[in-house]
Amino acid sequence: MSLLLPANASMIAPGVPGGCAFPPELAARLAAERIVAVITVDDVDQAVPLARALLAGGIQAIELAWRTPAALEALARIIQQVPEMLAGMGTLLSPEQVRAAAGAGAHFGVSPGLSAAVVRAAREAALPFAPGVQTPSDLHAAVELGCRLLKFFPAETAGGLAHLRSIHAPFAHLGLRYIALGGIDERNAPAYFAEPCIAAVGGSWIVPHSLVQSGAWDCVTKHALTARALAVTHARTLI
Repeated sequence: MSLLLPANASMIAPGVPGGCAFPPELAARLAAERIVAVITVDDVDQAVPLARALLAGGIQAIELAWRTPAALEALARIIQQVPEMLAGMGTLLSPEQVRAAAGAGAHFGVSPGLSAAVVRAAREAALPFAPGVQTPSDLHAAVELGCRLLKFFPAETAGGLAHLRSIHAPFAHLGLRYIALGGIDERNAPAYFAEPCIAAVGGSWIVPHSLVQSGAWDCVTKHALTARALAVTHARTLI
């Protein structure tokens, strides 16, 4: 059975697209990792040492936020020089950004919200993509676009796990899974790791940006080890 869509989904919900923007094998790897470090890079020379420091701490999946001019080149360097890292590009807000991220070799893309144009561009570029969702209408639209792995963002201000359980319930039979980000840190991350519908938990709390700016790679590794330990300790098997 796929982590994203039950084999009998077409019988459960006739007319709902069976295609998924995230290949099952990639979703399975992300779910196995359980944790995604959200990073921002101001200088392209920070990218490779940062990725290697995270790997040393046991974190093998990142979302590189496209919030600085260095982001695209930083992604390309990580893809080329740190092939062990599952490297996605975040904050994709336009079809043009999607195409550029795919061209740079991104393993997946993520957006803070749901845009049909962006999702379609990701499909056309063969870029696995997780749009951001917060409401039942968001989930309904994502399902219609063929998405099964979604970004629950911003998780805490949207109402946290209680809210997610409520909006997920009508769609649970479709096998939707979520990457939870936004307002999550060491204090509340364990509850998210333990939630069955959560594929992975992410956030900038894993790597404080001040450590990246100062090049404190040993400290980055220590933070990564702590975050990874939380993921391993509190993980539950997806249902």
